[in-house]
Amino acid sequence: MRIQARCALLILGGTSEGYALADALASRRDLRVISSLAGRTLSPRLPLGETRIGGFGGVAGLRGFLQAERITAVMDATHPFAAAMGTNAAAACGTLDIPLLRLERPPWRPEPGDAWLPVPDWPAAVDALRRLGARRVLLTLGRQELAPFAVLNHVRFLIRCVTPPDPMPPFADAELLLDRGPFGLAAEQALLDRHRIDCILCKNSGGGASAPKLTAARQRGIPVVMRERPPRPVLPTASDVPAALDWLDRVLDARQQTA
Repeated sequence: MRIQARCALLILGGTSEGYALADALASRRDLRVISSLAGRTLSPRLPLGETRIGGFGGVAGLRGFLQAERITAVMDATHPFAAAMGTNAAAACGTLDIPLLRLERPPWRPEPGDAWLPVPDWPAAVDALRRLGARRVLLTLGRQELAPFAVLNHVRFLIRCVTPPDPMPPFADAELLLDRGPFGLAAEQALLDRHRIDCILCKNSGGGASAPKLTAARQRGIPVVMRERPPRPVLPTASDVPAALDWLDRVLDARQQTA
């Protein structure tokens, strides 16, 4: 049973899951849906419903926004590596007693034949590339995460990202490839072969859009330096959009019963 009074939902988005949530909720008459984007992507695709772009100003700023907009519930569908936003959301919602759900795609898991080197941070990733003796590396990171690898003068980097870094870190040898997933397996195999890639460095983002590079690496016997996900606050969690929608219905039904 849907409540009749209109509630306000904040989606902390920017991921495919965030867009899918906004799409699924666009027709709900009982909900005002606001999607928040970090603003790091130039000319982002806007989700259905209301959209705000930019940071909140820490926990205090987010708490003020939640109060000003009379937010009923929050869904954190940010990237698995957006740890600061996740921590701020947990703190702000906790102080205001606002229900918060973390919608997080499952991480990738190594399969037989994979040669993964898990690392906790970028300095450890730099050390891993040195230990491997990597010479031609496919770097699939965001534009703000490239600088630590510019110290590796002996490596040729193929840097694949959505938007160009500004400024470009001072790599001794690097090629920039601007592209956005999803990527197909055949295309990933061809990319590795054409550039003679001998190592891949990426984050454990999960999802299917960029997973084919891992299959291609397994087939080619190429090691993968994999940045592990940062810790997150312990929260109710959904692994897909239908489960998130079920959680939201339970929250709204409970609110109706106590109104």
